[in-house]
Amino acid sequence: MSDLASPRLWLAPAASRVPIFSPSRRQVLRGLATAIVGLAAGVHPEPLVSLGPQQAVRGCNPILGVHTRLTDEVEEWKIKRTLEMVREMGAHWVVEYFPWAYVEPQPGRFSWAHADLTVKHAARQGLKLVARLGYVPQWARPTGSASSYLDPDHYDDFARFCSRFAQRYREEVAHVIVWNEPNLALEWGFRPPDPAGYAELLHLCYGAIKAEAPETVVLGGALAPVPAPLDDPQAMDDLTFLERACAVGACQSMDALAVHAYGWASPPEDDPEPGRVNFRRAELLRAALGRLGYTGMPAYVTEAGWNDHPRWTRAVSPALRLDYTVRAYEFARHRWSWCPMVATWAFRFPWLQHSYQDYFAFVTPGFQPRPVYDAVRLYAHQCR
Repeated sequence: MSDLASPRLWLAPAASRVPIFSPSRRQVLRGLATAIVGLAAGVHPEPLVSLGPQQAVRGCNPILGVHTRLTDEVEEWKIKRTLEMVREMGAHWVVEYFPWAYVEPQPGRFSWAHADLTVKHAARQGLKLVARLGYVPQWARPTGSASSYLDPDHYDDFARFCSRFAQRYREEVAHVIVWNEPNLALEWGFRPPDPAGYAELLHLCYGAIKAEAPETVVLGGALAPVPAPLDDPQAMDDLTFLERACAVGACQSMDALAVHAYGWASPPEDDPEPGRVNFRRAELLRAALGRLGYTGMPAYVTEAGWNDHPRWTRAVSPALRLDYTVRAYEFARHRWSWCPMVATWAFRFPWLQHSYQDYFAFVTPGFQPRPVYDAVRLYAHQCR
């Protein structure tokens, strides 16, 4: 679907357009003036995109999910269509990113409009929404620092944002992820990963969320699958990071663990090993929870998947990608009783990334399904 299909941009054919000085054109201008006056007075017109009737997902695998990227999607009809296609594919779950900097660009001044659209449309499509929270606004970090830089002086500010988010969407969003991949320097303000620092942040956010929405499931971790040397300043082994963070209380400050389970070039059934990245590495993290005394804690796979870029060293062929993706959903459904959700990265980007990232997508920016979309849709409506 092109941008010309948007209700906001559609124009009548040239032959039917009204001359500029005709009475009907004056009526249009008068109507626009009335609308502007109404908006200034706080009266809002009917939305151009309706939520539509309540929908329900009919996919037969209840753990099947995807990670969407609606954060920078401007047009409401594209938000709606993306989530419609998620439902039509048979996915029950959606993970979506809600940047703190977008919602609270200035201290205490909140802008919820875009988040409201995403949450409402996901609910109307019958999808279970998992919210990932992060991205530091400029006012809460040093000048020139990365958007992933959060120093302890502003931990309380981020916790308050998490609290406000959980309270506002208490009815629609039952799961919240606190931060993303803190075991990477890239996601920790280009500083060495700090398990104790993350544990402190998680503790503050957990308490703040539970104070406003005690039933909200707080997910910690969201760890990148990195079998890195322990002394690597750019990345810490996710198993080591989890053990060190939980040693100072992180496991007491989450209801579930968020796991990233990329397959790279391996099939989903490959045995897990500490020195490898593959889909079943998630089992090693789950086993680590058991050793730490949290045998009953569930683990949600909030990112996973395979890439079919023709020249990326960690990619597979398009045929293998769709086969591995379907097999992963089915494997987790039957073998991982501790895993309520597997969300594959990434359903659709608002625009082309012009990188290997485009080859993670299920759907193009123009809403054309890629083969993996059709394969998962067929599977989700036929699995037993």
